[in-house]
Amino acid sequence: MLASPTMSRRRQSGSATVWSLVLFVTLALFAVTLYLIFVVAPVEKQMGIVQKIFYFHVPSAYAMYIGFGASAVGSAVYLIKRDPKWDALGVAGAEVGTLFCVIVLLTGPLWARKAWGVWWTWDPRLTTTLLAGMIFAAYLALRSMGNAGEVEKRFASGLALFGLIDLPLIHYSVQRWRGVHPTVITGKGGGLESEMYWALSLSFLAFTGLAALLIWARASAERQREETARLRFELMHQ
Repeated sequence: MLASPTMSRRRQSGSATVWSLVLFVTLALFAVTLYLIFVVAPVEKQMGIVQKIFYFHVPSAYAMYIGFGASAVGSAVYLIKRDPKWDALGVAGAEVGTLFCVIVLLTGPLWARKAWGVWWTWDPRLTTTLLAGMIFAAYLALRSMGNAGEVEKRFASGLALFGLIDLPLIHYSVQRWRGVHPTVITGKGGGLESEMYWALSLSFLAFTGLAALLIWARASAERQREETARLRFELMHQ
């Protein structure tokens, strides 16, 4: 049964309200977080001001997990149901996850230069993070090659599920293979002062809201693009 115009308008109005609320909360979180990071949280004694990268690097990695995880979920459901809205979620998650992966791979070397004296080392966590970025970059490259047909969409969905396997490897690589990457959050890399803890915690919340907003907006745009392409195809073949 098709939804009535009134129900459709109500649904759109409700979505816009939720979007505005999440946007407001996320902006407020970022404002408070930046204040805590640069005003309240102390400068780390050994790393100095460079340690402030920590508050952006680690939450970006978490947001990367959210994006790639959403892409894998959307891709898995799409392979089962062939519903375009889940394919749109897969595309949105892959793009947002790749964006945050790039941020991780840019901020990481800045931190590594101060901590290890080198820009890059083939640490297990760095290597597995780079691998995840390459897998989802291949996903996006495949989807960007003209108008992706059903075969391209299914193959790309398979790539997203393959990339999902790499995410636990990123998370547990330090404990499993004993790389040089610090594990501050688990306590093995040294404790956090209370001001640092609150700055990091709010940063996680802010980046979670940002990732959700970006995925939501990109998935909506992808659905509209697919619908426009479908209508154009129908008009051309009338």
